Amino acid sequence: MTKTDAKPDTNNGQTTEWQVRTELAAAYRLVALFGWDDLVFTHLSARVPGPEHHFLINPYGLLFHEITASSLVKVDRDGQVVQAGGLGRVNPAGFTIHSAVHMGREDAGAVMHLHAPDGVAVSAHRDGLLPLSQTAMLCLDHLSYHDYEGVALNLDERERLIRDLGNKSMMLLRNHGVLTAGKDVPETFTYLYFLMKACEIQVKAQSCGPTWMPSEQAIRTTAEQSQSLGAASKLTWPALVRLLDSKNPGYSV
Repeated sequence: MTKTDAKPDTNNGQTTEWQVRTELAAAYRLVALFGWDDLVFTHLSARVPGPEHHFLINPYGLLFHEITASSLVKVDRDGQVVQAGGLGRVNPAGFTIHSAVHMGREDAGAVMHLHAPDGVAVSAHRDGLLPLSQTAMLCLDHLSYHDYEGVALNLDERERLIRDLGNKSMMLLRNHGVLTAGKDVPETFTYLYFLMKACEIQVKAQSCGPTWMPSEQAIRTTAEQSQSLGAASKLTWPALVRLLDSKNPGYSV
């Protein structure tokens, strides 16, 4: 793969494009490490620092465990390739979903979308995510829903998707999968981990028979305690990077 012109640099403590590239490549590999990938499908994206309204997304055709910082493709808000990475092409459905959030939410520095089976299963459940675990209760106040409209190729869907997301950080795309949005890659991946773990627990709990519901007071209390959930990334992300460095290094080239 040919390295892009985006080189490691510093900017008086400000986030650089290379830093974002490295974090996003790490997130792709972590998704693969946790078994949440779907061959070459689904997408994680991140906003490129600066005023140009560019963002980074995976080249269509690479498996998630193959992604590197330099292989990521830079596109504009219309999905046109600005700077090619490894393969130089992107999935148009991925562009539709991610551009909707990046264009509609200035605070969305990163967006992550998966088709992992447990997430899809809960998205297809009539009642969606239930308060069956502490993890789920930490997610509920951050969660929204969007009804399935078909493979996301219709640009008109962007308006409805961002309307349904509102100011939330997590979304269940009905009959489709999960989505998270946050200020940066570490925060967005942390939201993703909590949402996926909540879905995994729900699928297992419901397979065991009748479930036990917590009290309404416990649900409300946990919702109040969840307001700083994104801040957990300050602890989780460095630990996740250490895990990745021990299992699948090489993403930062």
